Amino acid sequence: MSKLTVATINLRLSLDRWRHRRHLLVAQLVDAQPDLISLQEISFPIGQGQWLRRQINMRLSGQADHPYRLIQKRKRHLIKGYYEGIGILSRLPVLYHDVCGLGYGGRLALRAHVELSFRQGADFVATHFHHLPHAQEARLEQAMWLTGWLRTSRPVPYQIVAGDFNELPKGLAIGYIKQSFNSAYELANGYEPLATFPTALIRPFLDWAGCVDYIFLSPPIEVMQARIFCDQPHPEDDTLYPSDHVGLITSLRLP
Repeated sequence: MSKLTVATINLRLSLDRWRHRRHLLVAQLVDAQPDLISLQEISFPIGQGQWLRRQINMRLSGQADHPYRLIQKRKRHLIKGYYEGIGILSRLPVLYHDVCGLGYGGRLALRAHVELSFRQGADFVATHFHHLPHAQEARLEQAMWLTGWLRTSRPVPYQIVAGDFNELPKGLAIGYIKQSFNSAYELANGYEPLATFPTALIRPFLDWAGCVDYIFLSPPIEVMQARIFCDQPHPEDDTLYPSDHVGLITSLRLP
Protein backbone atom coordinates (compact mmCIF):
# COMPACT_ATOMS: atom_id res chain seq x y z
CA MET A 1 0.00 0.00 0.00
CA SER A 2 1.28 3.48 -0.94
CA LYS A 3 0.31 6.92 0.34
CA LEU A 4 0.84 10.17 -1.47
CA THR A 5 -0.35 13.77 -1.59
CA VAL A 6 -1.23 15.50 -4.85
CA ALA A 7 -2.25 19.05 -5.66
CA THR A 8 -3.23 21.40 -8.47
CA ILE A 9 -2.81 25.15 -8.88
CA ASN A 10 -3.21 27.57 -11.80
CA LEU A 11 -0.28 30.03 -11.87
CA ARG A 12 -2.03 32.82 -13.85
CA LEU A 13 1.13 33.35 -15.95
CA SER A 14 2.97 36.57 -15.09
CA LEU A 15 -0.27 38.58 -14.84
CA ASP A 16 -1.85 40.29 -11.85
CA ARG A 17 1.11 41.35 -9.71
CA TRP A 18 3.20 38.21 -10.24
CA ARG A 19 6.32 39.79 -8.75
CA HIS A 20 4.39 40.60 -5.58
CA ARG A 21 2.49 37.31 -5.23
CA ARG A 22 5.15 34.83 -6.34
CA HIS A 23 6.81 34.39 -2.93
CA LEU A 24 3.36 33.99 -1.35
CA LEU A 25 2.78 31.08 -3.75
CA VAL A 26 6.17 29.52 -2.99
CA ALA A 27 5.64 29.75 0.77
CA GLN A 28 2.25 28.02 0.63
CA LEU A 29 3.56 25.25 -1.65
CA VAL A 30 6.51 24.72 0.69
CA ASP A 31 4.16 24.49 3.66
CA ALA A 32 2.07 21.82 1.89
CA GLN A 33 4.90 19.87 0.19
CA PRO A 34 2.72 17.68 -2.06
CA ASP A 35 4.38 14.71 -3.72
CA LEU A 36 2.93 15.74 -7.09
CA ILE A 37 1.70 19.15 -8.28
CA SER A 38 -0.22 19.93 -11.47
CA LEU A 39 0.59 23.43 -12.78
CA GLN A 40 -1.45 25.34 -15.35
CA GLU A 41 -0.77 28.63 -17.14
CA ILE A 42 3.00 28.48 -16.84
CA SER A 43 4.67 31.48 -18.50
CA PHE A 44 7.56 30.25 -20.66
CA PRO A 45 9.08 33.64 -21.60
CA ILE A 46 9.89 34.38 -17.95
CA GLY A 47 10.92 30.81 -17.08
CA GLN A 48 8.16 30.66 -14.48
CA GLY A 49 8.22 26.89 -14.01
CA GLN A 50 11.97 26.73 -13.51
CA TRP A 51 11.90 29.69 -11.14
CA LEU A 52 9.14 28.11 -9.04
CA ARG A 53 10.95 24.76 -8.86
CA ARG A 54 14.24 26.39 -7.91
CA GLN A 55 12.68 28.53 -5.19
CA ILE A 56 10.79 25.62 -3.61
CA ASN A 57 13.82 23.33 -3.75
CA MET A 58 16.19 25.91 -2.25
CA ARG A 59 13.84 26.48 0.67
CA LEU A 60 13.38 22.75 1.28
CA SER A 61 16.89 21.41 0.69
CA GLY A 62 19.26 24.24 -0.12
CA GLN A 63 19.75 22.69 -3.57
CA ALA A 64 18.21 23.99 -6.79
CA ASP A 65 17.52 20.54 -8.28
CA HIS A 66 16.18 18.61 -5.27
CA PRO A 67 13.64 17.34 -4.16
CA TYR A 68 11.30 18.41 -6.99
CA ARG A 69 11.73 17.62 -10.67
CA LEU A 70 9.90 19.76 -13.24
CA ILE A 71 8.31 18.41 -16.42
CA GLN A 72 6.58 20.98 -18.59
CA LYS A 73 5.21 21.32 -22.12
CA ARG A 74 4.24 24.31 -24.20
CA LYS A 75 0.84 24.51 -25.85
CA ARG A 76 0.79 23.13 -29.37
CA HIS A 77 -0.04 26.46 -30.96
CA LEU A 78 2.18 28.45 -33.31
CA ILE A 79 1.82 31.71 -31.38
CA LYS A 80 0.15 30.96 -28.04
CA GLY A 81 2.41 27.97 -27.44
CA TYR A 82 5.40 30.28 -27.16
CA TYR A 83 3.91 31.94 -24.12
CA GLU A 84 2.08 29.30 -22.14
CA GLY A 85 2.05 25.67 -21.07
CA ILE A 86 1.36 23.17 -18.32
CA GLY A 87 3.63 21.22 -16.03
CA ILE A 88 4.19 18.76 -13.22
CA LEU A 89 6.38 19.09 -10.15
CA SER A 90 7.27 15.65 -8.77
CA ARG A 91 9.11 14.52 -5.64
CA LEU A 92 8.75 10.94 -6.88
CA PRO A 93 10.88 9.19 -9.53
CA VAL A 94 9.41 9.72 -13.01
CA LEU A 95 9.75 6.58 -15.14
CA TYR A 96 8.40 8.17 -18.34
CA HIS A 97 6.20 11.01 -19.51
CA ASP A 98 4.14 11.77 -22.60
CA VAL A 99 1.54 14.17 -23.98
CA CYS A 100 -1.94 14.06 -25.50
CA GLY A 101 -3.09 16.95 -27.70
CA LEU A 102 -6.52 18.33 -26.84
CA GLY A 103 -6.90 20.95 -29.59
CA TYR A 104 -8.62 24.31 -29.13
CA GLY A 105 -5.57 26.54 -29.08
CA GLY A 106 -3.06 23.72 -28.68
CA ARG A 107 -4.18 22.57 -25.25
CA LEU A 108 -2.58 19.47 -23.77
CA ALA A 109 -2.70 16.74 -21.18
CA LEU A 110 0.73 15.94 -19.76
CA ARG A 111 1.23 12.53 -18.14
CA ALA A 112 4.05 11.48 -15.81
CA HIS A 113 4.23 7.85 -14.76
CA VAL A 114 5.76 7.90 -11.29
CA GLU A 115 7.26 5.15 -9.18
CA LEU A 116 5.53 4.65 -5.82
CA SER A 117 7.23 1.50 -4.55
CA PHE A 118 8.77 -1.66 -5.91
CA ARG A 119 6.71 -2.76 -8.95
CA GLN A 120 4.00 -0.17 -8.25
CA GLY A 121 3.47 3.03 -10.20
CA ALA A 122 0.79 5.56 -11.05
CA ASP A 123 -0.07 8.00 -13.82
CA PHE A 124 -0.29 11.65 -12.79
CA VAL A 125 -1.85 13.86 -15.45
CA ALA A 126 -1.89 17.67 -15.60
CA THR A 127 -4.35 19.36 -17.95
CA HIS A 128 -6.07 22.65 -18.76
CA PHE A 129 -9.30 22.59 -20.77
CA HIS A 130 -10.72 25.17 -23.18
CA HIS A 131 -11.73 28.36 -21.39
CA LEU A 132 -14.59 30.02 -23.28
CA PRO A 133 -17.76 29.95 -21.10
CA HIS A 134 -20.09 28.87 -23.93
CA ALA A 135 -17.81 26.05 -25.19
CA GLN A 136 -19.23 23.13 -23.21
CA GLU A 137 -19.20 20.86 -26.27
CA ALA A 138 -15.51 21.61 -26.84
CA ARG A 139 -14.67 20.62 -23.26
CA LEU A 140 -16.78 17.49 -23.60
CA GLU A 141 -14.75 16.58 -26.69
CA GLN A 142 -11.54 17.17 -24.73
CA ALA A 143 -12.82 14.96 -21.90
CA MET A 144 -13.49 12.18 -24.42
CA TRP A 145 -9.99 12.50 -25.92
CA LEU A 146 -8.38 12.54 -22.49
CA THR A 147 -10.20 9.54 -21.04
CA GLY A 148 -9.82 7.58 -24.27
CA TRP A 149 -6.06 8.22 -24.27
CA LEU A 150 -5.68 7.08 -20.66
CA ARG A 151 -7.78 3.99 -21.34
CA THR A 152 -5.90 2.86 -24.47
CA SER A 153 -2.35 4.26 -24.30
CA ARG A 154 -0.22 2.40 -21.72
CA PRO A 155 -3.15 2.04 -19.29
CA VAL A 156 -2.42 1.40 -15.60
CA PRO A 157 -4.76 0.76 -12.64
CA TYR A 158 -3.82 3.95 -10.77
CA GLN A 159 -4.50 7.21 -12.60
CA ILE A 160 -4.81 10.73 -11.17
CA VAL A 161 -5.91 13.66 -13.35
CA ALA A 162 -5.61 17.18 -11.96
CA GLY A 163 -6.02 20.65 -13.36
CA ASP A 164 -8.20 23.54 -14.44
CA PHE A 165 -11.11 22.13 -16.42
CA ASN A 166 -12.90 25.48 -16.88
CA GLU A 167 -16.18 23.65 -16.24
CA LEU A 168 -18.67 23.76 -13.38
CA PRO A 169 -19.55 20.50 -11.56
CA LYS A 170 -22.77 19.99 -13.53
CA GLY A 171 -21.10 20.64 -16.89
CA LEU A 172 -20.96 18.09 -19.69
CA ALA A 173 -17.21 17.44 -19.48
CA ILE A 174 -17.23 16.88 -15.72
CA GLY A 175 -20.20 14.54 -15.98
CA TYR A 176 -18.41 12.53 -18.65
CA ILE A 177 -15.16 12.26 -16.68
CA LYS A 178 -17.06 11.14 -13.59
CA GLN A 179 -18.32 8.10 -15.51
CA SER A 180 -14.75 6.74 -15.23
CA PHE A 181 -13.14 8.71 -12.40
CA ASN A 182 -14.01 9.89 -8.90
CA SER A 183 -13.54 13.47 -7.73
CA ALA A 184 -11.19 13.48 -4.74
CA TYR A 185 -12.78 16.53 -3.11
CA GLU A 186 -16.29 15.18 -3.56
CA LEU A 187 -15.32 11.78 -2.16
CA ALA A 188 -13.77 13.34 0.93
CA ASN A 189 -16.41 15.99 1.63
CA GLY A 190 -19.62 14.85 -0.04
CA TYR A 191 -19.71 17.82 -2.45
CA GLU A 192 -17.48 19.86 -4.74
CA PRO A 193 -16.00 23.18 -3.57
CA LEU A 194 -18.38 26.11 -3.79
CA ALA A 195 -15.76 27.95 -5.84
CA THR A 196 -12.09 27.64 -6.83
CA PHE A 197 -12.15 30.76 -9.00
CA PRO A 198 -11.72 33.68 -8.69
CA THR A 199 -9.85 34.94 -5.64
CA ALA A 200 -9.78 38.57 -4.52
CA LEU A 201 -6.70 38.99 -6.74
CA ILE A 202 -9.10 39.70 -9.63
CA ARG A 203 -12.53 39.45 -7.95
CA PRO A 204 -13.63 43.11 -8.41
CA PHE A 205 -13.63 42.60 -12.19
CA LEU A 206 -15.91 39.53 -12.26
CA ASP A 207 -19.54 39.02 -11.29
CA TRP A 208 -19.51 35.23 -10.81
CA ALA A 209 -17.59 32.49 -9.02
CA GLY A 210 -17.51 28.73 -9.40
CA CYS A 211 -15.65 25.46 -9.04
CA VAL A 212 -13.56 24.79 -12.17
CA ASP A 213 -10.57 22.92 -10.68
CA TYR A 214 -10.61 19.20 -9.86
CA ILE A 215 -8.50 16.19 -8.93
CA PHE A 216 -9.92 12.99 -10.46
CA LEU A 217 -8.97 9.46 -9.38
CA SER A 218 -9.38 6.02 -10.89
CA PRO A 219 -11.70 3.93 -8.65
CA PRO A 220 -9.09 1.79 -6.81
CA ILE A 221 -7.57 4.92 -5.22
CA GLU A 222 -8.84 5.84 -1.74
CA VAL A 223 -9.10 9.41 -0.42
CA MET A 224 -8.05 10.21 3.13
CA GLN A 225 -8.73 13.93 2.93
CA ALA A 226 -9.09 16.73 0.39
CA ARG A 227 -9.17 20.48 0.88
CA ILE A 228 -8.55 23.87 -0.69
CA PHE A 229 -5.04 25.28 -0.35
CA CYS A 230 -2.95 28.18 -1.68
CA ASP A 231 -5.85 30.28 -0.43
CA GLN A 232 -4.19 32.59 2.10
CA PRO A 233 -3.80 36.30 1.22
CA HIS A 234 -0.82 38.41 2.12
CA PRO A 235 -1.02 39.41 5.80
CA GLU A 236 -0.85 43.10 4.86
CA ASP A 237 -2.97 43.02 1.68
CA ASP A 238 -6.19 41.01 1.59
CA THR A 239 -6.42 41.36 -2.21
CA LEU A 240 -3.03 39.77 -2.84
CA TYR A 241 -3.38 35.99 -3.28
CA PRO A 242 -0.99 33.38 -4.70
CA SER A 243 -3.15 33.20 -7.84
CA ASP A 244 -6.55 34.01 -9.32
CA HIS A 245 -7.49 30.39 -8.49
CA VAL A 246 -7.21 28.62 -5.18
CA GLY A 247 -5.60 25.20 -5.33
CA LEU A 248 -6.79 21.75 -4.33
CA ILE A 249 -4.76 19.21 -2.35
CA THR A 250 -5.63 15.64 -1.42
CA SER A 251 -4.05 12.80 0.55
CA LEU A 252 -4.47 9.41 -1.11
CA ARG A 253 -4.00 5.73 -0.37
CA LEU A 254 -3.32 3.25 -3.16
CA PRO A 255 -4.10 -0.35 -2.17
